[in-house]
Amino acid sequence: MTMNALTFDSHATAMPLLQELVDGISYRLIMSTIDTPKTAAQVSVENNLPLSSTYKKIKKLQDVGILFIEKIELDGKGKKVVYYRSRIKSMEFNLSRDQILLQFEKNDIHMSALVNAMKQQATF
Repeated sequence: MTMNALTFDSHATAMPLLQELVDGISYRLIMSTIDTPKTAAQVSVENNLPLSSTYKKIKKLQDVGILFIEKIELDGKGKKVVYYRSRIKSMEFNLSRDQILLQFEKNDIHMSALVNAMKQQATF
């Protein structure tokens, strides 16, 4: 893992995250949003899932901190359009007798670069 990693070694923290990640639908939602932020409707169509189930799973993934809202736009009718993105780029899992270890590589390199660029522009 790189220095851009999150590590969870507490059983109470790691288990709920691991359970959510091994769910097939969660996995597909995460994979859909790693490279590009997408709306719930886009994720639903891309993964052939009912929209209501997609919203429920997105909410669960937000609650455990795996998905976040990257941006909100207004469509032509003034309705909010929410774009979700995965916080994780990859994960490593290690199980031993006395601990569960999850390591996530954060998916915010592009955001860090953007923040740095904005800071540089502000100093000129």
